Parts: sequence; structure tokens; C-alpha cells
Amino acid sequence: MSSHPGGMLNTGRVPNTGDTRNTGGTRSAGGLRNAGMEPRPPQVASGRSGRSPAASLLVVDDDHNHRETLRKLLDEWGYRVTGAESGEAAVALCRERPFDLILMDVRMGGMSGIEAARAIRAYNPAIPILIMTAYSDVANAVEALKAGAYDYLTKPLAFEALQPALERALDHAALRSEVDVLRNAAAGAFDSSQLVGRSAPMRQLSAVAATVAQSEATVLITGESGAGKEVVARLIHAESSRRNGPYVAVNCAALSETLLESELFGHEKGAFTGAEKRREGRFPAADKGTIFLDEIGDISPAVQAKLLRVIQERELQRVGGDQTIKVDVRIIAATNKDLMQEVKEGRFRSDLYYRLNVVSLRLPALRERTEDIPLLAAHFLKKFAEKNAKRVKGFTPAAMDRMLKYAWPGNVRELENAVERAVVLLVGEYISERELPPGLTEGDDAGRPRRTDFGNMTLEEIERMAVLDTLAQAGGNKSEAARRLGINRKTLLAKLEAANNAAQR
Repeated sequence: MSSHPGGMLNTGRVPNTGDTRNTGGTRSAGGLRNAGMEPRPPQVASGRSGRSPAASLLVVDDDHNHRETLRKLLDEWGYRVTGAESGEAAVALCRERPFDLILMDVRMGGMSGIEAARAIRAYNPAIPILIMTAYSDVANAVEALKAGAYDYLTKPLAFEALQPALERALDHAALRSEVDVLRNAAAGAFDSSQLVGRSAPMRQLSAVAATVAQSEATVLITGESGAGKEVVARLIHAESSRRNGPYVAVNCAALSETLLESELFGHEKGAFTGAEKRREGRFPAADKGTIFLDEIGDISPAVQAKLLRVIQERELQRVGGDQTIKVDVRIIAATNKDLMQEVKEGRFRSDLYYRLNVVSLRLPALRERTEDIPLLAAHFLKKFAEKNAKRVKGFTPAAMDRMLKYAWPGNVRELENAVERAVVLLVGEYISERELPPGLTEGDDAGRPRRTDFGNMTLEEIERMAVLDTLAQAGGNKSEAARRLGINRKTLLAKLEAANNAAQR
């Protein structure tokens, strides 16, 4: 079976070319071509991953007949199949049960397949989703791919094309999982320059993190969402004696209690509905390495008790099992909550809190280190200019002024998104207020740092700011800016080049 570079099937499908011709074949009421024929025995690709053929599939379609026809067909092929009659039901099922692949119709009453795909991938980006769409609905198929779907199939489905598509998606997911493990093992190559900042709080944080990295102590990183807690966790792992071991990250807030317990500690076959095979869990996967537990303040009391045992005894039991498994894992946890307050209000175990809080690192909010904003902005500017193949010289003073005044409730993550947006929208050489998100250019500036508050700026930095500000006020007209500054055009160009070089340092 041949395929296009983007994974589009040539058989029984419409490639992303706008071609809407029917390729022939009879159609059944359920939408499966040749559905009246007896299904072939499954020809499961062996794959490099050694994946078991008994994959768990979720079929989502509001057409009962079509959904049941597909379910029976896939069941005869050897898959374990669950049906869902709506996008809302699919999202709910995926929060409670693990699936290896989702086959979903694009057009349904209520939540569409595209909306459901976005919702599912928001908390489980690894699960492959195949979207089913009509021949005349290629635009929706493209939109589905943009929403994160692995691929799309056109109706009526040809089962000789369906099974290879399923196997290819499952193999891709298995290989992606293997790649993630290899990347985790190579986390020691992490570039510590990602911890950008010269402010006093960041210098102090970097020094403490470097010292803590050499120990085996459990670390609790606190700070607001988007402040960069996982960057610090990766840095600690990369500079530790465990750098050659795996680095495994888990977002504790993204999973329900049952799924989180299974994700962390593993489960035995039959431990709960949908547990058709044994799962090892993230703690065993992180053996001899580091596990990062993000949003630790959101875990349930039951998971807290099990986690406490792992920290104290360095052993665990899978969900539904009685075998004791020894693990050698360093734990780094993070939260945006006040855990001591959670302890006082009875929502978090005090003994677990003290076990996690051996060393505490507080990551300051971006509004608490505004002097790092120009450095971070220049860092992200370089990153996204290279990514988008654009030659961007820097920010206008007015744009930088806005960024310095803004409170950044989303912290570094919000700044990164704002710079990426600006680079994408930019048509000139300097990012101005026009390219910044609307929220940055509106509202009251009272109480925010102002550009005229020079603080610890050097004379060279003040001059550079004055040059860029004057250029912005002159609408980018270099001759007019030179006239206003009382210098010739050649001198202005030299100063602009120096400003650009300084921003890249």
C-alpha cells in the first residue's frame, strides 16, 4: 500500500489535493464499501515495536448502524473495540479509560469530531486519531489534521484500506513512545541556557539548583503556571549524577484518579474496566533516573498515600497487583498551589508534604523580574525568527515598553507565545506594538515599570533605547530619525547595527 508523504492513503481515500472524484465500489447503508463481504483475517504488521495486535480502539459515530458495523468488523479483526455515540461521550471515555487509537466521524450532532479531537489531544496528545469524512468534505479533513488528527479516511470506507491505516497509526504511536523514552534517556544533553535571566532572583535560583542537582534530595518547585518549573526540573536532572538515566514527566492534573494511579504505578490485567493488559507505569520507567511530577497539589488522597510509600520505602505495587517492585528514582515535584495551606485545610497530607519539601525552590513570576524581559524576548525572537526564516532585527522601544509594563499573568509561557505571534505577523524588520497581542496594548499601566525608570541600565543601553524609540516615532524613516537625533544617517545605521548585535548577545 503506497502513501503520500503526509500519510494520506492512495487507496479508498482522497489525498489532500482537492480531488473529489468517487473511486467506485458499492456502498452499504452503513458507509462501508464491500461491507457485505466476509472480513479478511487480520494481517497485523509486526512492526519494530513488537506491539500486541489486541489494541484497544474507540469508534465514535452518531450513526448507530455505521458505528455497530464498524465495531463488529474491527472486533472480528482482533481489536478490542468500544463505541461512543457522540464527541462528548468520546472525551469523557478518554478521561477514564486508556485507548490505543480513536476512529471518529467528523460530522456529529453536538460536539464535532474536530472539536472532540482538540479536547482529547489537549490532555493526551500521544493518542492517534483517525477522522472519517465524506469525499466532498476534504476541507474538514484538512481542518482535522490541523487539530492534531493523525490521518483521515474518506467514506465509504474500504476495509482493504482501513486495516493498513489502523496498523500504520498504531505503529506510529508505538514508535513515538520509543522515541520519547530515548529522548528522556538523553535528557542530560539539556541546554541550561534555557534558564534565561540575569536578575537577582534568577541568579540565586540557578546557584541553588546547581548545588541541589549534585544531591539525591527530593525537590519541590513552586511558582505560578507558565513560570518555567519544568525547565528547572530538567536542568536539575541534566546536571545530576542521574543525567544518563531516564527523565520522565507526568502532568498529575491532566488525569483522573484511576488513570493517574495506573500511569504512575502501572496496573495488572483486569485491574479495572479497559485494563486488558499489564502496564508497567512511569515510576518503573524512570528507574535509575528522575521523575517529574507536575501539579502535585492536584492528586487525590489515595494517590498521595501510594506516593508517600514510594518515597519512604522505594517500592510500589501495581494497581490490582500484590507484587512489590523496587524502584530507584529521584523525585522532583512542582505545583502552583500553596501546599502548606492545602495541608492546613486537610486536602494534602502533611507527611507527604514534608517528604517532598526536602529542598524547596521558588520560581519567581515574570512580573517579579521585569529586568529579564528584554533578555527573554530577545531569546524567543531569535528562536522564532530562525524557525520562520525571517530576518528580524529587534523590538521597537514602544513595543519593549509595552512588554515591560505588562503584568504577564501567564508568565514566561505567555511572553513566548506573544513573541512567536509577533514574529509570524511581522512584515518589516522591527516588532512594533502592532504585532503584539491586543491585551498587551490595552489597559491601565499604573504601578507597572516604565521605560523612563532606567534603574541599573548603562549609558550605552539608555542611548540604544533612545535611538530605537526615535526611529519608531519617525515611523521607521531612518533619515528623519537621524535628523531628530542630530546625527547623520551613517552614524544612525552604525548605532542600529550595534543595537542589533547587543540584542543577539
